[in-house]
This record gives sequence, C-alpha cells and structure tokens, in this order.
Amino acid sequence: MRASIKTPLIRTACRTLLALAALLVACSNTLFAQRTVVSGKVYDAETREPLPFVNLAFQDGKVGTTTNIDGAYRLETYYASDSLVATFIGYSKTAMKVKRDREQVIDFFLKPSSVGLGEVVISAKDYENPAHIILRRIVANKPVNNRTKLDAYQYETYNRVEFDLNNISDKFRDRKVFNQFDFIFDYVDSSQTKVSLPFFITESLSDFYYQRQPRGRKEIIHGTKVSGINNESISQFLGQMYQEVNVYENSINIFGKNFISPISNYGLAFYKYFLVDSMFIDSKWCYRLDFLPKNETELVFEGHFWVNDTTYALKEIEAKILKSANINFITDLRVHHNYNEVEPEVWMLIQEELVADFNVVDKEMGFYGKKLATYRDFVINKPKDPEFYSGAENVIVETQVNELSSEFWKQSRHVEISEHEQGIYNMVDSLKNNGIFMTYVDLINFLFLGYKIYGNVEVGSIFTFLSVNSVEGLRPKFGLRTSNAFSTRTLLEGYLAYGTRDKRFKYSLGGQYFLSKKPRQTLGAYYSEDLELIGQTPNFFVRDHFINFLTVRNPQDRLILNKQARIYTEREWFSGFSTLLEFRRRELRARGAWEFLRPVATDDGIDDVDVGPITSSEISIGARFAYREKFLSGEFERVSLGSRYPILKVRVDFGVEDLLGGDYTYQRLTATVSDKIPMGPFGTMKFTIEGGKTWQSLPFVLQFVHAGNESFFYNSEAFNTMNFFEFVSDRYISGRAEHHFEGFFFNKIPLFQKLKFREIVGVNGIYGRFGDGNFEELLLPANTYRFDSRPFAEAYVGVENIFKFFRVDAIWRLSYLELDRATKFSILIGFDITF
Repeated sequence: MRASIKTPLIRTACRTLLALAALLVACSNTLFAQRTVVSGKVYDAETREPLPFVNLAFQDGKVGTTTNIDGAYRLETYYASDSLVATFIGYSKTAMKVKRDREQVIDFFLKPSSVGLGEVVISAKDYENPAHIILRRIVANKPVNNRTKLDAYQYETYNRVEFDLNNISDKFRDRKVFNQFDFIFDYVDSSQTKVSLPFFITESLSDFYYQRQPRGRKEIIHGTKVSGINNESISQFLGQMYQEVNVYENSINIFGKNFISPISNYGLAFYKYFLVDSMFIDSKWCYRLDFLPKNETELVFEGHFWVNDTTYALKEIEAKILKSANINFITDLRVHHNYNEVEPEVWMLIQEELVADFNVVDKEMGFYGKKLATYRDFVINKPKDPEFYSGAENVIVETQVNELSSEFWKQSRHVEISEHEQGIYNMVDSLKNNGIFMTYVDLINFLFLGYKIYGNVEVGSIFTFLSVNSVEGLRPKFGLRTSNAFSTRTLLEGYLAYGTRDKRFKYSLGGQYFLSKKPRQTLGAYYSEDLELIGQTPNFFVRDHFINFLTVRNPQDRLILNKQARIYTEREWFSGFSTLLEFRRRELRARGAWEFLRPVATDDGIDDVDVGPITSSEISIGARFAYREKFLSGEFERVSLGSRYPILKVRVDFGVEDLLGGDYTYQRLTATVSDKIPMGPFGTMKFTIEGGKTWQSLPFVLQFVHAGNESFFYNSEAFNTMNFFEFVSDRYISGRAEHHFEGFFFNKIPLFQKLKFREIVGVNGIYGRFGDGNFEELLLPANTYRFDSRPFAEAYVGVENIFKFFRVDAIWRLSYLELDRATKFSILIGFDITF
C-alpha cells in the first residue's frame, strides 16, 4: 500500500526540499548554449549502400532533416538533445549519442526490420500531465531560448513610462486646494478599474548592445522626453537596461523581490500547470499552458503562456501577482510579453507591457505605473569591436537628449502617442509653473527633508533644531544653506549651536563647489568646532537629532570637542568608481565624565597626567568601487540605487608630525567589501567584511574606536549590544551577515501571512589587537577595553515589515558578558521602507 502525503506541513516541507535541490542544480549550471552541428551519412548495415531520404530528428524534439540522394545529412541547431534518431521504412529505428554545443560527425548503419504487431496495454497509472511534459521541454531548452546564449545582439528600443493618480473621487476633486489648478481633471481616465489622473509621462529611444564573450553590455540613449523635468540622472533610467524582466531566469527581480518565474527550473514545486489550447500564432503552432500557484502566499504569479511546439520558445506570456503576495504598496502587477523568431532559431522579446497599482494606504488614493517597451531592428551575432564595450560606463546619454523636436519623436516612436497623452505633457508643465501647486511641493519637501526654502537660502534642519545631552544641557541649533536658486554648482552652509550647561557656542562653516558635473568632481572646505561622539556610524541619526536624545539608553556623557579644518576633492571617474583626496587637521579635547590621561614618570613613580589637546594632521586617499552602480541625483546630493556586484572601499590615512601642529606620524589603512546575494525563493543574503590596521602606537582616539549603539533603534552598521567606546584596537577584522527570508517561513503561518511579516537572522563579529605601546600615549578610560583572545560576537533574529515600515530584532551578546555595563540582550526597533 502506497503512503500518501496528507498534512499541509509535510507537503510544504517536501516542496521546499524539492525547490532547494532544483535551485542547487540550476546554480551549478553555468554553461551557455551554443550551436550543435552534426553531419554524416546513413548506410544500410548489410550492404553498406547509402540510404537517401532517411528521416533524422533529435530525441523528444522536432528539429530534424532528411538525407540527400547520397545518404548525407547535416544538422545545425541550438535545439539539440542528447540523442539523434534515424527512421526509415523497412529499417529499425536507430539512435546515436550526440555531444551538444560542438561540431561532430555521426554515421548511421540501419538494420532491416521485420514488421509485427504486439499487444498494446494502456494503464491509467502511466498517465502524466501533458503540461508537465511540455514544461520539462521548455526548461530543457531555456539555455537555447534565453537571449544570453547568443554571441552578440543589438536592437533599438522605445520605452514609454506613465504614472497616474488613481482612486480619484468626486469628494477629492471638489476640495478647495484644487481651485487654482482644476484644469488637471480634464485628463481624468475612467476606462480602467480605478478612475485615474495622469501626472507624469516619459519616453526614451535608445540602442542596446550585448556580447557574451568577453561580457559586454552598452546602451546609447538618443532621446528622452520627460514631462517638465530635464535631469540627466533620470534619463539614465528611461532606457532598456534598468527595466528588464527576463522570464527565462529562475527568479525575476521586481522591486527588489525575487518572484519565481513560471518557467523556472523548479517551477513544479511552486505552480500547477494545465494544457488548455493549441493553435497557430503568426504561422507558429503553439500550446497554451495556464499556471496557478500551489501556495498563494509565496512570491509567484498566475496567468498563462503560449509556447512554440518545435523550439519550446515562449511566444507570449501574461502574468500577474496575487493580492496575497508578501509585497508592500503594490496591490496589482501585470506583465505581458510578446516574442518573435527574428532569425531562424533566434527568439527575441519584441514588446513588453507592465502595469503596477501602487497604494501606500489601503483603500486610499494611490497611483498606476505603466510601462510600454518595444524592440526592433535586431542584429544577431555580429559583435562590435572589444573597444566599444570597454569601460564601466555602460549607459551613454547623448548630449541634448531632452531638447529634441516634436518631429523627431513623431518619426522615431515605435508606437504613436495619442492626443490625450500629448496633453499630459502640457498639463504637467503647466503645474510646474503654478505657484500654489509648487507651494504644496515645498511644504512636502520641508516635512521630509527638514529644510524650508526662502529664495536663495534654506533654513534647517528641523530635526536638529533642539536637543539635550548631559554635557551641553539644552542645545538649540540654527542652520542655513544656499538653495538651488542661488547656484547649482556652489553650496554654502553652516550652523550655530549653544549649550545651556557648558555655556559654549559651537559652529560649522564651509561649502562645496562642483568643478564638473560630468564627470562628477567636487572641491570642498569646512571648519567646525563642535562636540562629537567618536565611534558613531555615519548611517545613523546624527548625534543631535531629536530622535537620538529621546531614545538613548545611556547618557551621552563622554564627548569630544573637535576643532577641525577639512579640505577635500572628490572625483567620480566613471559611474561607480570614485576617489577622494583629503587633508584634515583635528584638535581633540575630552568633555564630560572623562579625561585624557597619560602615564608620566615622576620621582614618586608613575602619575596619570591630564594631557592637553591631541592634535593630528592627516592626508587621506580613498577609493570606492561599485561596478555599474547607479544613482538618483539632485543638484548636490544623490542616493545610491545599489549595484549587482560587490562594493569595495579602501582608505589610507597618513598622519604628519609638525604639519600645522600635528603631534604624530602614522599610517592607517581600512578596507571594506559588501554585497547582496539574491537566493531566489529563499530570500536575500547581505554581508560585509571589513578590516583595518595602524602601524604606529597612538592615543586610542586616533586608533579604531569600534561602533557601538546605545539607542533603542537598530543600527545596521554598528554592534548593537556594544556600548560606545567599549572596544578599541589598532588592527582588526570584522564580519556581518544578515539573511532576509522575505516571509519564506511566515507565509506558511496564516496569522503571520495575513500580517505580511518577514523573518531575519544575522550574526556580527569582530576581533582585534591593541598593542601595549598605545597605553604609553593615552590610558584607556573606565569601561573601555581591548580584545583578549576572544572576538566580540552577537547574533539576532528579527521580524521585519511590521506595518510595512518597522522591524523588531532580538539580539544576544555572545561574548564578554562579564564586563561592567555589558548589554547581554536587547530588543531594538528598526525603520525601513521596502517593497
């Protein structure tokens, strides 16, 4: 009696194991499909005479040929299988092994056969879902049909992207706020599921190039048309390269989430398939397969696709995500692809449509994002010279791409634009010149960015206007900086703060100037006198941010007064690679509940003497390399959108004694590598490895003071159970690993699935040394330590995506539990916005 799998938990475990095994197999397959060439002759095995008109075809396929009058044949195809079969009336069917992706000669010797009819037995247990048979053949031919198998290809692509406000109600339209620009409602579209109002539309035209060996990708953007915005940073994202959805990949990355492709190598673990139809499409006989998810809580699709019966290449696919999918802010997402055979045995995507319904607050107003992309003028297997692909700058935006005439767009568009869509351009440009509308824009910027614009200056930041700490007492702070109206090349900024307890003013003055924006090259100079918290990471809230003083678990009573002059120049040589040259002079004094003490020999022995300021003069050289990293840029600031490759950072500091009063000569090196590795249905792994070394003995404030966290907020770049100033070293190595399961386990639990919670696990560790010579320069204060033979380590588990914005982590300290003030366990809150 055959056992059956009855419980959902066991079924889920079996599918999980099956998916994991398939994933490992898929990851191990790194070969590209190439053409298989087979030639030879077919003979009678007894007479050795050539046999004409013999049928030859690859096993389980429809690619084949027949021998000529001399019995010779030749087959050249991407769609080879492991066996080639010869059939001829009066002869036994014969199969020969084939070595795929190479050229070979195979001769057949067919034996005459006798014809007889045997018993045919049909059993229900031998039945297999025909959709599964077709799916296996699709998967087997994926390396062939995936365009990355080609030696080279190029095409022209046209992209159109539009955003529409949706859920527009009459009550919303009648609000007084719209009295001055109610003309926008002339463009309301009621043809879709939700009434929508277009507010942004863009177009682009570009040429895209690809070659397999050596690997090369390049896109040249010839034109962009953006409603009311002329920004080259935006233009870089309107082409083909940064909007790809390739269903031939096992996982499809959409908005940072790894959706399982319907034709994934492990698709049977996640989908149910049904063969529902067959017909000719563009003279190609195709099968239609519908697919439904086995578990609606996973990152999967539902829909259908048409596949060619000979090459098993996709002809068309329509897919949409499920409303139950664990993804934020998107209530609907639909993808529609059309493919065509642009050359014999070369199938390419010719049109892509994508519609996403974004909704930040449930059942409230959101917006549609629509994309239409078309591709034409294909050139296959004609690579450019290697110099064409050289360099890491793989998106080239031609000059004046935003200033092309209407006639250019009329002739160049692959798909005509309607009068309604043309009106959207005019409407959005009119909004940009509407004073009341721009007032609302300024108000939103103030609430999110913290600065209020008054003509040529900006006042802020509101987030640091008032703070409190035990050294300064109440600390009001007032800041100013120039706005873009003053200059888009020069930024001047400064602030003034005052401590009611220490009765001392603190300030900063300086600015930066763009020597060039392409390539990006800046020159900056600043001077400041202010209190600092050494060891606080730059990614966290600044020391005087109002959230910081409201949430710290220990008082900020060990600060350093830093009088600092800094001059630097930074250049980005190409996208993702930048260098820094900096000179910095610092004068450091202890403030608060500690002193800088140095052991000094006296007649009575060794006394600990309070030393004056510690002065350093440093010349620093730094480099950062994030291969093909992209940014969203403003006039001065920009936000990294990440890179698919590891990010490397290196910095070398040279201390120079007697240069402007510098007390020490030293050399210090730090290096960091970080990466994010998508792992399909199992989520994403993030890791960082960092190390550093100083070659001389120095006061500990000039060595490595490792980043702790004394806040109730989680800090991804600090050791969250380590206190400030708890550990120092003159050489160290650290590692961080954090895995985001994206709901892989919680999706199986009804309550967590409904809440869309997601799981996190992680571990952080660091080990270093602190030489005895450093103690001769400056003693360690109380509750500051060096490492012994043990590393510092902590581990944590967490839940993220709570109310879509928060995460909560339970963190255990794994070593140095015996130290005073050691935080052995902590529960911290994090803030993050992700899809």
